[in-house]
Amino acid sequence: MAAAACRFCATALEHSFVDLGMSPLSNAFIGAGELNRMERFYPLHAYVCGECFLVQLEEFESPDEIFRDYSYFSSYSDSWLAHARELAAATTDRFALDKESLVVEIASNDGYLLQYFKEQGIPVLGVEPARNVAQVAIDAGIDTLTEFFGVALARRLSDERRRCDLLVGNNVLAHVPDLNDFVAGLGILLADDGVLSMEFPHLLQLVEHTQFDTIYHEHFSYFSLLAVQRIFGHHDLEIFDVEELSSHGGSLRVYAQHAHGEHPHSDSVGRLLAKERGAGLDRLETYAQFSEQVFEVKRALLEFLIEARRGGKQVVGYGAPAKGNTLLNFCGIGTDFIEYTVDRSPHKQGRFLPGTHIPIHAPERIAQTEPDYVLILPWNLQDEILEQMAHVRGWGGRFVVPIPRLTVLP
Repeated sequence: MAAAACRFCATALEHSFVDLGMSPLSNAFIGAGELNRMERFYPLHAYVCGECFLVQLEEFESPDEIFRDYSYFSSYSDSWLAHARELAAATTDRFALDKESLVVEIASNDGYLLQYFKEQGIPVLGVEPARNVAQVAIDAGIDTLTEFFGVALARRLSDERRRCDLLVGNNVLAHVPDLNDFVAGLGILLADDGVLSMEFPHLLQLVEHTQFDTIYHEHFSYFSLLAVQRIFGHHDLEIFDVEELSSHGGSLRVYAQHAHGEHPHSDSVGRLLAKERGAGLDRLETYAQFSEQVFEVKRALLEFLIEARRGGKQVVGYGAPAKGNTLLNFCGIGTDFIEYTVDRSPHKQGRFLPGTHIPIHAPERIAQTEPDYVLILPWNLQDEILEQMAHVRGWGGRFVVPIPRLTVLP
């Protein structure tokens, strides 16, 4: 069978990054009446392009299938709301946004970010293809289009004189299978002197901290600054600043403008590019070493769970994130190891995790059963969860964090 082609530069994908076996869509939660139905599993095998070093999955399901009815609502994370509030305040001040400006967010979810611009009287527009999620924003008075973004929509908005002064995309770049159409659309929608702000998990952090569970079918690509700079440059967008963030286990926020724009280039861009080259992100042998790191995480987690269960200990989960479903399915962990998990989102409660069929309850369930161990699946929200669930320590319960290495917290 012919090798798939890189979604940016069309080079044949011949170099494996990590093969995580077969897995269902990570957000395909199951209702109680669907447990006996067939589930669809797809290869979860990430490759790295030998030309542009873009790490990516093949596309097995269309974005329409994955995102039209979505189970992730941004506003259920207090720390993410705080992150959004800070971004809105910082960009408003830095780029002198006011009531004459227009802020557009691609993948605006439930309005978690745009609400903070709207509070300041700044006109906003969200683009969110998941109808059930977008409706929450619409009900809150945030103008939202329930469409997928690309060149066609960008041209239509441009014809309507809705080019924007600030164009935001938080954790959307990874979700795009047609990368060139998406980035070309960004350039069309961005005003001549506008600023593009994009956040995405940093590939360097994924590699150095073995964050393989952030690989799932809804994430088509995984980005270094080296790759993003090349992709944006191909579409005449230049990155003039970059920030390293702690969100999602380590992310980048890049600021870009049209080529030869007015914003001066920060030294941070060159420093981070040098850091990535120093870490070997421009060499194939770096990527070839990743699989063994992943297998060691799997072995450590299974060893812990086997010992705990043989010792009569009850282990439950906290959270039902997409990353958790990658971890559990790859490791072959079901209710024989984890009796249930809990999640704050009522959209997930009463359902079951895809593949493993672990039931999802409200967080109050943990206090009712007083388990010995709570496995934190959204490890990037560890501090927030430890604060919310501090009462677990009252009966001697302990928390377990699986990534980057198995840690049992005192």
